[in-house]
Amino acid sequence: MPLVLHNTLTRRKEVFAPLDARRVRMYVCGPTVYDLPHIGNARPVIVFDVLYRLLRRLYGAAHVCYARNITDIDDKIIARAKETGEPIRDLTERTATIFHEDVAALGTVPPDIEPRATDHIPQMIRMIETLIASRHAYIADHHVLFAVTSMSDYGRLSRRSRDEMIAGARVEVAPYKRDPADFVLWKPSAPDQPGWDSPWGRGRPGWHIECSAMSEAHLGETLDIHGGGIDLIFPHHENEIAQSVCAHGGRPFARYWLHNEFVVVEGEKMSKSLGNFLTIRDVLAEAPGEAARYAMLMSHYRDPLDWTADRLTEARRALDRFYLALRQAEAPVPAAGDAPQGVRAALEDDLNTPLALAALHDALGALNKAGNTAEKARLKAELLAGGALLGLLQQDPQAWLQGGGEASEIDALIAERNAARRARNFPRADDIRTRLAMRGIVLEDKPDGTTDWRRAT
Repeated sequence: MPLVLHNTLTRRKEVFAPLDARRVRMYVCGPTVYDLPHIGNARPVIVFDVLYRLLRRLYGAAHVCYARNITDIDDKIIARAKETGEPIRDLTERTATIFHEDVAALGTVPPDIEPRATDHIPQMIRMIETLIASRHAYIADHHVLFAVTSMSDYGRLSRRSRDEMIAGARVEVAPYKRDPADFVLWKPSAPDQPGWDSPWGRGRPGWHIECSAMSEAHLGETLDIHGGGIDLIFPHHENEIAQSVCAHGGRPFARYWLHNEFVVVEGEKMSKSLGNFLTIRDVLAEAPGEAARYAMLMSHYRDPLDWTADRLTEARRALDRFYLALRQAEAPVPAAGDAPQGVRAALEDDLNTPLALAALHDALGALNKAGNTAEKARLKAELLAGGALLGLLQQDPQAWLQGGGEASEIDALIAERNAARRARNFPRADDIRTRLAMRGIVLEDKPDGTTDWRRAT
């Protein structure tokens, strides 16, 4: 079946057809690097990682170009650096490194291109100059602002009324604005703030112009797919459209818009004041990154996701079942296979990851029932290929099931227990088993002794 995606712009599912199948272009808004990334930040990273994997399978890895930016100049960054006394460059480098480490732990593939805002100031200035020349932008009190009334269909993406747009934009009331909804393209910088020389004086870009300039620089004027969290629809993505369309003579900016829903924690909006604010590192301290990824994929990306302790436990147990089957399958490591048809069909239907996981479980059941080595090898290859599309099941099964850095000590205790059983010293053998159980170690006894073990979830 063809790939079908829900387009926020049209509010319906559409068959995906790239402008050029030899270069499928996807841009996703990345992090503003001033703090630890939280689990809400993790969701779009995982969602669009799955889409990236799927596009690479459909069009070939060499024919997909995925760009995810880093915003390293922003008022939040300036405020945090002032608050902590940390130099801005040190702050952004440190938090960008943490972001990379955290999303790698979640099993995501790095994007092909990761542009940084501060490396694209000249491109932003050129785009702003084009907007001024075409009378879509104007200079006022050392600022450059986009004139929203110059674009007849401004608001098409978010479909908000004018009053809603003005309220939702959280715009600064300023006497130099021609219209309350006009937004900043360039702003002046104080002497103690980062800034760049421009035709309008020393200053820095507004947030929205950054993505328009970076996406144009690396992917061209029209994108196939633009993605991000639902909170970015307005004002960020709406304003990106306005800037890019008007700077490019009316040509479309992005043909398919995809947005993931919010993450809540135990049924409540995540908030530091409520004490339920979870960073990715908080989650990784509780469970492996693959379990967190699986837990995210249990909900469709367009549905709200309620992050709970039970969800994470369920994810770990499900992965235990998969890795147990992969370890126990009496078949060699298989050659590359194709993903089960059910997994592919689910993902090609607007990234239906819950249905894809269900199909993966069906493949697991078939593997557990397989009767001969050749059949097991084929089903094992399918299961691994299906897992790869979802970014799952790519670890060594033994490493997953045993986890942690105590394997050698545990293996020594198991060897001691096997020796005690052979000597019929059952009290000693039972004592070792109890001690291991208290540490969360599950032994898998066989008639000839214990060789396999795993951590309990």
